[in-house]
Amino acid sequence: MSAPTAEEIEEQERRLVLPKFGYEDAWELGSLLVELARERKAPVAIDITRGGQQLFHAALPGSTPDNDAWIARKRRVVERYACSSLLVGTRFRAKGTTFEDSSRLDPDTYAAHGGAFPLAVEGAGVIGAVVVSGLPQLEDHALVVKALDLFVAG
Repeated sequence: MSAPTAEEIEEQERRLVLPKFGYEDAWELGSLLVELARERKAPVAIDITRGGQQLFHAALPGSTPDNDAWIARKRRVVERYACSSLLVGTRFRAKGTTFEDSSRLDPDTYAAHGGAFPLAVEGAGVIGAVVVSGLPQLEDHALVVKALDLFVAG
């Protein structure tokens, strides 16, 4: 799987803005992610937050407590930068550096690795994050994007 460019990730973020996002939406999106992960036998943990509240969490067979730590670190990147964790890491690499070397943020607290995607609502901006951890970072990101594409399509 080749890494998407910053422009491709930005386009995903523009395309995947939601009309609304509440408790039932979190359950539906989370359940969809669980279904997609089970089809792939993916050993992932899945997390959805809105406004600082965890609305959905699932840990599938093969996932570990480490995945929960990665989820927290990737989610903090979305909360700080209001864009996907993969996009943040990609932007640093495009400048010839890394997030870890140049962000001046604690890598034990923040991780600009793929898998955390902003939940953006029309007229409200980024209100939360959906995060997957357990696969290589590009696959984590792709799984979230696929689920959001299906969720938006309806």
